[in-house]
Parts: sequence; C-alpha cells; structure tokens
Amino acid sequence: MPETIYEALRESHERQRALCRRLVRARPDQSYRQGLQKELCTELSAHAAAEERFLYAIILMDDAGLDASRHALHEHHEIDEWSEQLLDADPLGAHWAEVAKCLSHQVHHHLREEETKFFQVSGKILSERQKALSATRYRKDYARMVERIASA
Repeated sequence: MPETIYEALRESHERQRALCRRLVRARPDQSYRQGLQKELCTELSAHAAAEERFLYAIILMDDAGLDASRHALHEHHEIDEWSEQLLDADPLGAHWAEVAKCLSHQVHHHLREEETKFFQVSGKILSERQKALSATRYRKDYARMVERIASA
C-alpha cells in the first residue's frame, strides 16, 4: 500500500515535537540555541509550505474543508510570527526562553489539532489516490524547501 500524505506529515510532526522539546530545554549557550532555532524554523517553514500546497489547498477547494483549512492556515501564520520573534530575540536572554516556550506550545497545539481534527475532515474529502499522490508531492516539495531555506 502506498504511503499517504498523513504518514508523511506525521514524520515531520514528530521532528517538530522533538525539536520543540530540545528548544525549551536548551541551556543558555548562544551557538547551541541559534543552531537549534535555525533547525526548528527550517523544519517549520519547509513543512508548512509543502503542506499548504499539497494538502490545505486541495481541502480548501471543498466546502466541507473550508473552515478547517482556514483555521489551519491561521495557525501556520501564528507559528510564523512566533518563529520570527524567536529569531529576533537574544539567545542568551530570558525573553528568548519565554518565546521558545510560546512557540513550542503553539506548535504542539497545532499538531494535536491537525492530527485529531483536520486529518479526519480531509480524509473524507481525499480519495486514496489523492492521499498517495499528495504524499509524493509533499515529500518532494518539502526537500526542495529545506534546501532553499538552508541556502538562503
């Protein structure tokens, strides 16, 4: 049986959860925190771009998926804002740790909601063929975005 978009996304979700845990527990070491925040922000950005293109956009076109897609897109925007705040914060300051906790909380909330609500809504909309095709397209675009972000 071919991989579905949900299996591909869950793999990235687990990376995001692990990176968020490490981020919140990060010792106050500038180079370590900067490396960790760059790794997390790259993961979040690449994941969101590919997910929006190859899952959200499809679901957004179906009336049954309109509200769920809009909500998920809004949460991606909130995560982007927290990511920007983290990148702007002094890695040795107390504010950095506060922002890291808020970002982690937002990411965990979004992933939990996506896996328990959005996947169910979209699973009723997509055919098995669409689920497999979306997985392939997502993985290809995700890899391209990781390279693009890393070289920027």
